[in-house]
Amino acid sequence: MFLNNIPGLIWIGFVSVVLLGVGPPPTSEGAEANRVLVVVQKMESTFKTVEDYTCEVEQVFYQEGEESQRYRFKFYFKRGKKIRVDFSHPYSSLTIFYREGDKEATVIPLRFMPGLKFRFSIDNRIIRTPAGQSINQTDMEFFINFLLKNLEKVQQKMDEFNEDQDQIKFLFWAMDYIHGKDLEKYRVFISKRNWLPIRIERYQTEGKLLEVSLIQNYMINTHLQDKLFIP
Repeated sequence: MFLNNIPGLIWIGFVSVVLLGVGPPPTSEGAEANRVLVVVQKMESTFKTVEDYTCEVEQVFYQEGEESQRYRFKFYFKRGKKIRVDFSHPYSSLTIFYREGDKEATVIPLRFMPGLKFRFSIDNRIIRTPAGQSINQTDMEFFINFLLKNLEKVQQKMDEFNEDQDQIKFLFWAMDYIHGKDLEKYRVFISKRNWLPIRIERYQTEGKLLEVSLIQNYMINTHLQDKLFIP
């Protein structure tokens, strides 16, 4: 009888060892974080092929749950962090120029008078957003690095991840993108066409809406000329 049970005991032992080696399945929280990381890594690898892009942005800021300010502009980016922003609302003819490493940005208040220009520190509140975002924090290269850094340093809470044929939506916890001091949450919508964000919602931890950015009409690698970024 004992000898007849040996194969069964060996099989049970083998299965036990395998299960111990595999360990328990990942928690939902861990699975969510891993899926977000895969998406962000795809964003990073895809963006490395981008030499330049333009897009149209509408940015809405909120106070106590009510809309307080709204901006519309066209954003230009060229590798080497050359940035140009052409506003259409509420400033119908304002343009800001910035180049990587500069401590100042050039502002042309009236595009039809290009000779009228001013230089402001990038820390000057005049050219910061209502949330305090500076011009060197506005491009997608900065945003992708922000995602990667916070995925590494900030514990991601169990939350939403949705995917369909065209886009991916996830909730992401991070220290604020301006000063990196306050924990906030961001709902991010990624287009699977170009692996860039098409909507970013920013919230306080308790869920109060702070800011929404709508991004559309991406034009990628159109060989933007350097003179476009010279004020």
